[in-house]
Amino acid sequence: MSRSAPVVPTCALALLALASTACGGGVVGTPGGSGLGDPYFPKAGNDGYDVTHYGLTLDYVPERQHLTGTAEITATATQDLSALNLDLKGLDVESVTVDTEPARWNRTGQELTVRPRHDLDDQDTFRITVRYSGTPETITDPDGSEEGWLPTEDGALALGEPTGSMAWFPGNHHPSDKAAYDIEVTVPKGLHAVSNGELTNETTRDGRTTFTWHTAEPVPSHAATLAVGRYDISRTTVADDLPAYTAVDPRQTKASREVLGQLPEIMEWAENSFGPYPFSSTGAIIEREDDIGYALETQNRPVFPGAPDTELLVHELAHQWYGDSVSPKTWRDMWLNEGFATYAEWLWQEDHDGETAQQIFDQLYAGDYYDDPEDNEAIWAFPPGKPTDAAHISDPPVYVRGAMVLHKIRETVGDDTFYEIIQGWAATHRHGNADTDDFTAYVERQAPDQDFTPVWEEWLYGEGRPDQP
Repeated sequence: MSRSAPVVPTCALALLALASTACGGGVVGTPGGSGLGDPYFPKAGNDGYDVTHYGLTLDYVPERQHLTGTAEITATATQDLSALNLDLKGLDVESVTVDTEPARWNRTGQELTVRPRHDLDDQDTFRITVRYSGTPETITDPDGSEEGWLPTEDGALALGEPTGSMAWFPGNHHPSDKAAYDIEVTVPKGLHAVSNGELTNETTRDGRTTFTWHTAEPVPSHAATLAVGRYDISRTTVADDLPAYTAVDPRQTKASREVLGQLPEIMEWAENSFGPYPFSSTGAIIEREDDIGYALETQNRPVFPGAPDTELLVHELAHQWYGDSVSPKTWRDMWLNEGFATYAEWLWQEDHDGETAQQIFDQLYAGDYYDDPEDNEAIWAFPPGKPTDAAHISDPPVYVRGAMVLHKIRETVGDDTFYEIIQGWAATHRHGNADTDDFTAYVERQAPDQDFTPVWEEWLYGEGRPDQP
């Protein structure tokens, strides 16, 4: 009797060769992309899935600058997946599971590549759990500013624009993928941990206090924040019982009192100007000037380097509509954030006995708005719709000339239609993403009898200063 070699099923061979597949004729998944191809940050974000919720459980020890974290990431596959990537810079990964099953993983640069035990089918909902720890990194942006995890005298501050959130939790860190958040943070007793959304619980045990924050509305990860330190906390309501939570460094409390007292008035004015507030709470986080070099529109409660003036508070609160609720599809569209927020400052001044938007526009065009001639010239360095590279997405043309684009639209259509446009834009893309093409098309639909070609060609995309104001 002859012996036959044992038959190895085709599916088993595939498993050996590809690490995972499906018997019974299923489609073999492919790895998700390790970046979304953003024109300025091509490695930011990841392809193949959409995150719907982040559950972060964090413990921070300021004396050692040590963070311990567990991230539970709920997502939906947008293709058949054999592997997927998360953005995570620094920190030590201890384990990764997908739907409670251990997964293989490896690190390359900012990419954490996860290989589930079984392929994920297109439209599958799944949960990745990553356990990690270490000292989070401070990231230097292309423009030289610092983000990520910023140690402070009594704690730390986490800021994420444009890519810094990957310094403190793994995720799909691109503004096009927004998600709800639940963040539980444990810190030494006597410190506060302040984040986005609403504080749902605060408990102290064995010398440590745990703060639990919930954000139901989707957040772009660059607008997620965590502030750990000693703060004077205020809980009030503004604008039809909207909860307002402010956290102020004690050394900034006196200097901040007057401007924070304007919060109810600013929020009422903003709703009248931009439409219903898109979130369930508001507020502010005010740090010391030497802890942070800039203000940032973190969702629900923007962060400030010391007590802001009124115009800066207006600017960052306007971002709650334009930038946080309506977020850019790519970082090329930054002017849709900053141009709107800058124009909000002009509108506030106009409505409160200051210079009109037209007067500010005329001075900028004439080149005598700023004391320094170089500042007046800087706004014409490039078109707001086409920043030259990643180092310049927060330069004056994006802010100031972006605001001038909006003023040219206002000149073209008149005040009534202009306010319909900016309120309708915020409502149409509420909690979503949009780009410049979406905006120009929206404007043209709202005023079909007007010719916007000069606005787009000369002010939005044109090089240099247009010949006519």
